[in-house]
Amino acid sequence: MTQSLVLRGLRVGDIGWVAHRQGILYAQEYGWDVTFEALVAEIAAQYVKHLDPEKENAWIAECGGRVVGSAFVVKVSETEAKLRLLYVEPEMRGTGLGRRLTQECIAFAKDRGYQTLSLWTNDILHAAKHIYQTAGFVLLSEEPHHSFGYDLVGQYWALDLRH
Repeated sequence: MTQSLVLRGLRVGDIGWVAHRQGILYAQEYGWDVTFEALVAEIAAQYVKHLDPEKENAWIAECGGRVVGSAFVVKVSETEAKLRLLYVEPEMRGTGLGRRLTQECIAFAKDRGYQTLSLWTNDILHAAKHIYQTAGFVLLSEEPHHSFGYDLVGQYWALDLRH
């Protein structure tokens, strides 16, 4: 990669971009319907509306001025935060960007005194699950659900930040 990668905070337009790109990517890769894009938009909108800048953060990855990924940390309680909306553009997969975004979230959560960083994903998202496992997240539970036009298995993962 000849162009430099930059992680930055949110700017106007990023929330719509993240919802747009995730909606398109998951439709192309998994056939998911518009309800997934709506969920991403809802999560991102709630983040902005209820932002606690001391306890929450978001990272937008740019390469050559183009948005190529994102990750959010959202407060659940005084002791728990949630990693949300991790995504990496297809051309950036395999470059370590997903790991880097995840590590930024972990470092931020530790720095803010959270004891646990949790997340929810679906079992078919193998690359994301590999990133989470490598970072030390542990699978807590699984639950079948029908969402985005498909029968899926949701997974709850958590990382103990006290070590």
